Amino acid sequence: MQFVIDRDAYDGAEELIEGWGEAALAEAAARAERSRDLGNHIHYTRWCRVGRVILLLGDPEARGTLH
Repeated sequence: MQFVIDRDAYDGAEELIEGWGEAALAEAAARAERSRDLGNHIHYTRWCRVGRVILLLGDPEARGTLH
């Protein structure tokens, strides 16, 4: 189970999903790879977190504790 506490990752995921639709995960991965290639580890990890959030939001099953 993935856990993301970073609100910025959820905002980034929302932005990519609105703009890219089903290609949002691929776009997050491309941005992470581009950042990694440029040596920007801060943006690399940001886009990786955004990708994990996109995966979480697209999962049809509820995971973890529900309240």
